[in-house]
Amino acid sequence: MTDSEKPVFWRDNRMPYIELRKVQAGRKVCYAPHSHRQWSLGAITRGQSTFLYRDEQYRVGEGDLVIVNPEWVHACNPIDDQPWGYLMLYVDTDWLARLRHEAGLLDRPVWEDIPTATLTHQQIYDGYCMMAQCLLDPDRALLEKQTAVVEYLTGFMQSLAGHTAAPQPKAPDNLQAVADYLKAHAATADVSLDSLCECTGFSAGYLIRSFKRHFGLTPHAYLINCRIQYAQQALKTGAPIAEAALDAGFADQPHFQRTFKRLLAATPQQYRRGSVDQQIDAAGRK
Repeated sequence: MTDSEKPVFWRDNRMPYIELRKVQAGRKVCYAPHSHRQWSLGAITRGQSTFLYRDEQYRVGEGDLVIVNPEWVHACNPIDDQPWGYLMLYVDTDWLARLRHEAGLLDRPVWEDIPTATLTHQQIYDGYCMMAQCLLDPDRALLEKQTAVVEYLTGFMQSLAGHTAAPQPKAPDNLQAVADYLKAHAATADVSLDSLCECTGFSAGYLIRSFKRHFGLTPHAYLINCRIQYAQQALKTGAPIAEAALDAGFADQPHFQRTFKRLLAATPQQYRRGSVDQQIDAAGRK
């Protein structure tokens, strides 16, 4: 993988509510379907890609923005092995809900999903790229970066005012209980399909089909996705890779490495390096 294909992760422990990923020309940057706890906003900066979002698939290219609600299953991949570049912003949903509330866009500071999946708007796109460049510039002051993020996201949310997603069909209580159990015990429990069937009263085939229909992933894929999310949180703090893998429920580190890269199109080391380097850099500027 060349330097232009390698992902760059920007984080600053003084702005823990936001994270940025940059890829300049990744022809082999491929994602398996997955989800994030954060709300995400991406800009395609080069080439074209397919954007799988829940049950829909879009073709997006340079100048387009993609919008991903928290916990919505998605994947974005290059077309015909052609290079494509993008910037992806990950924003803490509680922080963003408060920002929307303070701007008068929500009645209360509680997250509401956004139905828009893609957006083509030159001014909004250019503003996004300017904000991202500000974050990536090590010479920009903390106050300038914080201001850029707040101003851009406030304006972006105002541009989508009134566009709130229709509530998704609520999962039956027994399926929601399965999801809650998988999320709570992903790092510690060796879950069997038989035990999940006992909890729901469903047959194995019906449970898998029903769970995937409501959550976008099979119970096993959901469990693995939760484990990778836990590992991400540990790596953000600079935890050693072996420790993050074990604490997230992976007894086999090579399996963890492969799974992490399959879901996030980056190695654990690439993800962790951004966190460690930027925390050291931020400490040096204090």
